[in-house]
Amino acid sequence: MVALAAPSAATLLRPAPDPAFVVLVVVLAATYAALVRARGRRHPDRAWPVGRSVAFGSGVGVLVVATQSGLGRYDTALFSLHMVQHLLLGMVAPLLLALGAPVTLALQGAPRGVQVGLLRILGHPVARVVSHPIVAWALFTLSLFALYFTPLLGLSLRVDLVHTAVHLHFVAAGFLFCWSVLGVDADRRRTPHAARLLAVALTIPLHALLGLVLQAGADDPLAADEYGRVVRDWGGSLAADQRTGAGVLWGLGEVWGVVLVVIVAAGWMGAEARRQAREDARLDAADARRAAAVTGRPDPHPDAAEAPAPGRLSP
Repeated sequence: MVALAAPSAATLLRPAPDPAFVVLVVVLAATYAALVRARGRRHPDRAWPVGRSVAFGSGVGVLVVATQSGLGRYDTALFSLHMVQHLLLGMVAPLLLALGAPVTLALQGAPRGVQVGLLRILGHPVARVVSHPIVAWALFTLSLFALYFTPLLGLSLRVDLVHTAVHLHFVAAGFLFCWSVLGVDADRRRTPHAARLLAVALTIPLHALLGLVLQAGADDPLAADEYGRVVRDWGGSLAADQRTGAGVLWGLGEVWGVVLVVIVAAGWMGAEARRQAREDARLDAADARRAAAVTGRPDPHPDAAEAPAPGRLSP
């Protein structure tokens, strides 16, 4: 049995270091910063967008809050705070990290050998399958059901190594899903925006469904033996705490899903606007050539037919 004081601002802000994630956040932050500097030396005329760096740095910050603060002390004692930590690790941090466009940064700032290796990995058939939005969605959502409807949750509460592995898995699965649907990084294969939007939209009812199931089953709490080891004379029962955690998943999970839908939809509209602008420019050039042919004046756009569309590489 373990005695634990009631959560408060002081206990939640007090550090509770997780060594594995200390290494992870240091490596992520240092590597990203080094790549930004290297890219700046290679492309001094084109600065890396500050917004990308802010997004990635914020994602690293969320990882720190989720794993190095008091949340890490209470996630094995309260299902509700476990759920808060899970949302930060599996949804909020991966979204921000993906918005940082780390693959594009690596392809522009890393040494040539690393760039070639990264392109080979991205082009591998297995990577192409796993990074498809629908496959990434399956890995992301099925992980939730595997955690809460198998003995994995109880095992992770008993064994520190399993606990850390589960956290790392949710960060990786969440990042893969967000990266695949956002499409902010360079990729030779562009998944249609409709497929990306569908994958995101499917997460919303599933979060609601999982929240409802967890609430309905609260009278038989998950991992009751493990959570029951904590001695506390504060807070509600295990059943009440599970209902709170289910509400957190349902509510904040829906907000996260809607935010992601908005981002993906905005990207789709922006891509359509750029495509329409290219088409308008092509039609204007064709009209100019026809007018020049009728009047006998020189073609004002002699190379328009041969020029590649903006944003594409020449053969």
